[in-house]
Amino acid sequence: MNKHRFMFATGIENSYPNITLPDGTIKRVDEMEKTGHYKYWKEDFALVKESGMDYLRYGPPYYRAHVGPGQYDWSFSDDAFKELERLEITTIVDLCHFGVPDWIGDFQNLDWPEYFAEYAYEFAKRYPHLQYYTPVNEIFIAAMFSGQYGWWNECKTSDHTYVTALKNLCKANALAMLAIKKVRPDAIFVQSESSEYFHAEHPGVRPLADFLNKKRFLSLDLTYGHELDVTMYKYLLDHGMTEKEYNWFIDQRLKKQCNCIMGNDYYITNEHMVHENGSTSPSGEVFGYYVITHQYFRRYKLPVMHTETNITEPLSVHWLKKQWANVYRLKQDGVPILGFTWYSLIDQVDWDSALRNDAGNINSLGMYDLDRKIRPLGREYINLIKQWKDVLDTEGYGVPLV
Repeated sequence: MNKHRFMFATGIENSYPNITLPDGTIKRVDEMEKTGHYKYWKEDFALVKESGMDYLRYGPPYYRAHVGPGQYDWSFSDDAFKELERLEITTIVDLCHFGVPDWIGDFQNLDWPEYFAEYAYEFAKRYPHLQYYTPVNEIFIAAMFSGQYGWWNECKTSDHTYVTALKNLCKANALAMLAIKKVRPDAIFVQSESSEYFHAEHPGVRPLADFLNKKRFLSLDLTYGHELDVTMYKYLLDHGMTEKEYNWFIDQRLKKQCNCIMGNDYYITNEHMVHENGSTSPSGEVFGYYVITHQYFRRYKLPVMHTETNITEPLSVHWLKKQWANVYRLKQDGVPILGFTWYSLIDQVDWDSALRNDAGNINSLGMYDLDRKIRPLGREYINLIKQWKDVLDTEGYGVPLV
C-alpha cells in the first residue's frame, strides 16, 4: 500500500450506551447487535474490501470485552481482527464508544481512567500489528449526552456532572494513548471528535453563544494540552475540576509525545441556534465543514481527517458530494487533510432519537442497508473513491501513515 495514499474510510457503528427506559429500567443499546453485525461480521468486512476502501473505523464491544479489573474476553475480537488482517484492511481501532462495562457504572467513576488504560495496554499487546487508534470516541458528545443532557449512562444534568464526565473521558483517553505507545511507539491516534458551532439568534445571547463556542473545544483542549482562557478555566474549577487535575493535562503534552491526527466529525445537526431565552436548537448547515474545520485547525495545528458524516436518503448522495467538496477545498487551501469517512458501512438503528428510544427505527445512513444491499449512496462513494484514490496523497503532512 502507498504509505502516502489518502485515507478513504467507512466504519461499523458500534455505540453501546446505557439508556433509562420510561419505567426506570436501564437497558444497554448495542448498535452492532441491532444492525446484525455480530451475525454478519464476515460479510460486513468483505463489503468494506469490495468497496475499495483500505481503512475501517472499528472496535470491539468494550462493555463485553472488559469483564472486570484485569479480566478480559477477547473471543469476538480475536476472530474479527484476524479476519481484518487477512483482508488487509487497516483498522482505526475504536476502543470506547459512548459506554462502559456495567461493573464500571458510568462516566462519573473516578477510577475508570486507570482501568481503561490497563484495557488499552492489554489490547495493544494482544494485537501488536494494529497501529491506528481512537481510544475514546467523541468525548464532547459522550460527556454532554451522559453528564449534561441526561440522555445516556449516568443521565445527569448539571455542570458538575458534565465536568466530571469530561475530565474522566479525557484522562482515560490520554492514559490509553500513553499505554498503547508503550507497546507501539509508532502508534497513530485519530481523535474523532464532533465539530460544533453555536450561532447567536439575538444580540442579547451573544455572551452565551461565545461561552458555548469556547466550551465546544474543551475535550480537545484537555486532550492536546491547549491552555485555556480564564473563562473556561474558571468554569472547570467552579464545577469540580481541581487545579492539579487541570495541570496534569497541560503537563502531558500529548500533541508532542504522540502521532496525532485530529478527526473532525460533521453532521447537519452540528450547528446550533442560541435563542433569546437561552435555549438551543439545530440550525442546520450554516457554515459547513470547511469553515468549522478551519476553526479547529487554526487552534490545534494538527493534520486533519474527516472521520464521520452521514444523512438519510434521499439527501445522502447530495450530502456526500457536498462534504467531499469541502474536504477537497481544505486540501487545496493548504490544510493537511489526510482522509474522509462515510459513517457507516451499514444502516443504523434508532439514531433518529440519539438512541434514547428503543424503537427499532431503521435509519438509512449506510452505504448498505441491513440486508447488506447497496444503497445509491454506496455506489456514489465507491465511484468517488475510484476517481480520487490515486490522485490525492498526503506526503509531507508529518504523520507516518502506512
